[in-house]
Amino acid sequence: MTETDTLPPLREVIARYGLMADKSLGQHFLLDLNLTARIARAAGDLATGTTIEIGPGPGGLTRALLAAGATVIAVEKDRRCRAILADIATVYPEQLTVIEADALTVDAATLGEAPRRIVANLPYNIGTELLLRWLQKPGAFESFTLMFQTEVAARITAPPDTGAYGRLSIMVQWLCETELLFHINPRAFTPPPQVQSTVVRLTPRAKPIAARRETLERVTASAFGQRRKMLRQSLRAAAVDGDAEGLCRATGIDPTARAETLTVEQFCALANAVDCAKAG
Repeated sequence: MTETDTLPPLREVIARYGLMADKSLGQHFLLDLNLTARIARAAGDLATGTTIEIGPGPGGLTRALLAAGATVIAVEKDRRCRAILADIATVYPEQLTVIEADALTVDAATLGEAPRRIVANLPYNIGTELLLRWLQKPGAFESFTLMFQTEVAARITAPPDTGAYGRLSIMVQWLCETELLFHINPRAFTPPPQVQSTVVRLTPRAKPIAARRETLERVTASAFGQRRKMLRQSLRAAAVDGDAEGLCRATGIDPTARAETLTVEQFCALANAVDCAKAG
């Protein structure tokens, strides 16, 4: 019998502590332990370093991570979960640390020992914001295995020239290799969300594509702010003196192309050309 087997079923735990999902916190509890174990396996070898979980709730994924040998730091805003997570910690002594805080206020890059990885069923309402904050320090993390609503996961992993490809695709893929792993049906959650969820794995690049974040953000915002227009029009807001055609010529990009057809490398080249023009 494993340590997980000695813990009561999650539905029983939720009933015992009267833990109803809080919509304001974006809570949807994943109770299927086969699925939580699958997510833990997708995160790779958890035996070394620190595994950071955001919003563990009643601890379904937490149990799977601990059973896989992880040392877990769980960040949970909901004080109602404190006793439940304490019960899990008694079964896995010295493996689980709980930080009671809003994840948006926590610098995950400083938690625990390297190698750090984040494995989490993210609240839908702050998932994208959290990811972009973590990617301000991508070198602090070995990987991210994260659950988003499927629409967001598609945008994160989308290749060029597809409908989902846009600013989020570029800002993530600039720094990470991305992989869409598997979907999870809404019926696996309590309460069921109105959208399907998808697990993705992001691996920070050893050598990110050279570009300055602030400029890349401005270029992508300009390009996709008018994504139906040609670059010679849509890039005017980002180009020095509004010279979008000159910007395209400097990077060998067709000024009649549209934003969704450009690769991440091409957007980085545009950002670098903007900075070069400013410096010159």
